Amino acid sequence: MLPYLFHNPYFERINNKCYASHPKDNNVEKIISNIAKHIRFRLVEVNDAEFILSLRLDPEKNRFISPVKDDIEAQRTWIREYKNKEKNGEEYYFIIESKDSEKLGTIRLYDFRGDSFCWGSWILRHDAPAYAAIESVLCIYEIAFSRLGFMQSHTDVRKGNVAVKNFLVQFGAVITDDDDINYYFRMTRETFEKTRQNYRRFLVEKN
Repeated sequence: MLPYLFHNPYFERINNKCYASHPKDNNVEKIISNIAKHIRFRLVEVNDAEFILSLRLDPEKNRFISPVKDDIEAQRTWIREYKNKEKNGEEYYFIIESKDSEKLGTIRLYDFRGDSFCWGSWILRHDAPAYAAIESVLCIYEIAFSRLGFMQSHTDVRKGNVAVKNFLVQFGAVITDDDDINYYFRMTRETFEKTRQNYRRFLVEKN
């Protein structure tokens, strides 16, 4: 039983799988708004293909992510296919922006398994402000735990990606397993609520 999750208005249960119900009346924008002080999320659109591809082709940024071809049409096609998953509540892919709409990076919620979610596709521009990393992770956890009702996350990080590994540990994520390629992390809603207090200066104050 997952009482918190399945009573959350943004979720529904279909064939014993959990999906985020497609929010009506622009509710997606409502659940991702007013979280961080300096950045915001918006859903990826097809016209973001060039920006996304530029990040994923950057040799300094793509060492630990799935490879892509230098093909703008293929990227647009991928986004169109993703938008169908978004409509079905299977995943959410975001552009990270400054409050004045400057694109800073990307991040994604996906692989929903019951009360657990995965996040990834986290890439920031070289010149993104230092607070963008902290605030984007705070946002993704806030959306998943506090606004969508998940209870835990499962995340894998390549063993060579020491910076992200250390970043997750700093946030309170725990390594649950590893193999030759990856570390596997778990983060609970309870742990995030504690971590959140340490970084509240980066968040919009709740009324």
